[in-house]
Amino acid sequence: MNDQDTNPGLYALMPRSSWAELARTTAVVLKQEAIDQLRGLGDPTTAVDVQEVYHPLAQLIGQHARHASQLNRDTGAFLGYDDSPTPFIVGVAGSVAVGKSTVARLVAELLRRSQGHPHVQLITTDGFLLDNATLERQGLLDHKGFPETYDRAAMMQFVIDVKSGLPRVEAPVYSHVIYDIVAGQHIAVLRPDILVLEGLNVLQPPPWPSPNCADAQSVADLLDFSVYVDAAEENIREWFVQRFLQLRSRAFADPRSFFRQYADIDDATAIAMALEIWDAVNGPNLRTNIAPTRERATIILRKGADHGVESVRIRRA
Repeated sequence: MNDQDTNPGLYALMPRSSWAELARTTAVVLKQEAIDQLRGLGDPTTAVDVQEVYHPLAQLIGQHARHASQLNRDTGAFLGYDDSPTPFIVGVAGSVAVGKSTVARLVAELLRRSQGHPHVQLITTDGFLLDNATLERQGLLDHKGFPETYDRAAMMQFVIDVKSGLPRVEAPVYSHVIYDIVAGQHIAVLRPDILVLEGLNVLQPPPWPSPNCADAQSVADLLDFSVYVDAAEENIREWFVQRFLQLRSRAFADPRSFFRQYADIDDATAIAMALEIWDAVNGPNLRTNIAPTRERATIILRKGADHGVESVRIRRA
């Protein structure tokens, strides 16, 4: 998963210093207190990172969204129909522990504060995981996060309904505390101007070959813009271990937590357990299913060992 793996002809490379120059014209200010509320556990993103990396990214996405809206209006005028604009969908993909949730939350917040103050909502694909009972019956509980552990048909229908402009579309809710779908709870998506869809699998191609023609399309086909958060696997592995250690005194300590039995283990045991989980589940999923989707993204943010974005690749077409 080196930078060299990305087709140099398809993508234009901008080092962080050049990308940061684009932030000079932005008027959006996000203070550190707000950033702290948006960061994931152990994520060191600072106000400088937001200014230099995420402001330009949100500006670029905003431009794409405005141009797409204008194109929809022009197309409607040309064809002689009056059609309401459909939500602009932004996908944010990447490995477990790479920081994609922080990226998605920051982008969503910056877009809300951007030109025209669009209505922006954020949904994670975790809600479309099959529930634990189903995964256990199918022998997939230990591979949660692999493509086959999601209700792909439900996720696809959700995106189709949002893209179709339905006034209300509901997404299931997933709890990282109980490590399962929360029965009876949903998040209502109310025809936003922009929907940010974050998850491991948003850039997955359709399963192929498939006897069902309905499977010939994937969520990625309906995205208007996409971001892949990239880093060397050895760095992501280390971030995963550090996050696991921090979770012992936080989420794992909750009496409701699926992982409550891990709250009181010592550092050595916790590290060994985290590495075992990475080597058995998250590492193989990254290499087999997630990293191969990287070049389907509009933008690739490449992080260094310090979790900071070092370079940005922008797809030319």
